[in-house]
Amino acid sequence: MADPGTPTLDQLRVFLTVVEVGSFAAAARRLGRASSVISYSISNLEAQLGVALFDRTATKKPQLTDAGRAVLAEARVVEGGISGLRAKVKGLRQGFEGEVHLVLDVMLPAARTVDALKAFQDQFPTVTLRLYVEALGAVTQMVLDRTATLGVSGPLDRAIDGIERMGIGSVPLAPVAAPSHPLALAGRNAPGAGRDHVQLVLSDRSALTEGQEFGVLAARTWRLADLGSKHMLLREGIGWGLMPLPMIREDLQSGRLVKLDMPDAPGGDYGLQVIYRTDTPPGPAATFLIRRLAEHSDRINRT
Repeated sequence: MADPGTPTLDQLRVFLTVVEVGSFAAAARRLGRASSVISYSISNLEAQLGVALFDRTATKKPQLTDAGRAVLAEARVVEGGISGLRAKVKGLRQGFEGEVHLVLDVMLPAARTVDALKAFQDQFPTVTLRLYVEALGAVTQMVLDRTATLGVSGPLDRAIDGIERMGIGSVPLAPVAAPSHPLALAGRNAPGAGRDHVQLVLSDRSALTEGQEFGVLAARTWRLADLGSKHMLLREGIGWGLMPLPMIREDLQSGRLVKLDMPDAPGGDYGLQVIYRTDTPPGPAATFLIRRLAEHSDRINRT
C-alpha cells in the first residue's frame, strides 16, 4: 500500500471551511470560488490521502466519515500551527522578541506575578515566555549566565559588574511558627531564644552568595529547596522561620501560623529589583514586564 500523499495548505483550508459551514456550496461562497472548484479540491485531497473524508450519499449535506473526523483533528492542528507561525513572524517584524526568559525570586508575591504575566500575555500573545523561579543569588546567577534575559531579584550586598538593577518595591517578612511551637507559646521571647530551635531556611543554589547567611540565627537549620515546602513544615509545627506576609496572610488570620515576638529577628522588608545584563538591554516585551512590575509596586505603595 502506497504512503499517503502530502496535502497542500489550501486543500486543508478548503476541507476545514466545508466542515465549518456545512456544505460545498457554502464553502464556495465563503472562499469566493465556484462550487466545482471546492468539490475538485476535496476529491484531490481524498485521492492524495487515500481515504474518503465525506459521505456524500447519506444526506444532501456532506457528512464526515470516521476517517474524515480523524483527519479533521490533525488539520486543525496544522492550521493552528500555521496561524501561530504567521503571528510570530508578524511580531518579529514589529520588533518584538521571539521569547523572553524570566526568572523570579521566590519571595515575589503571587498577586504581583499573576498581574504581570496576565498583562504580558494579553499584550504580547506571540512572544514565548520561559518562566523560572529561584531563591536569593540564584536569580542573579541565571541572568549572568544568560539563562534568563530578565530577573526579579532579592537584595544582594554587593554590586555585580554587567548587571543593571531597578528597584520595584519590597515584600514584608515576619518570623512565624505554628501556635503549638515553643517560641509561639512563650509570647515575648528573650534575645537569642531562636537559636535553641530548628530554623527553616531556603537553600541558595548559586555561587554568588556561597557561605553567606540571610536572616539565619539558629544553630540548627533545615535547608529547603523551595518556599512551598518551608510553608508546609511551618504550619505543621516543624521549626520556625521568616516568611513573606502576603503568602501567609490567611494562615495568620485563621491561626494556623502566628507571628513571633523576637527582638533579634523582627523581620523587615525584603527588597526586590528587576535585573538584566547591560550588554543585553530589554526589548519591547521585556520592557513592558519591567514597567508592569514597577506600576504594581506603585499601586501597593499608594494603598
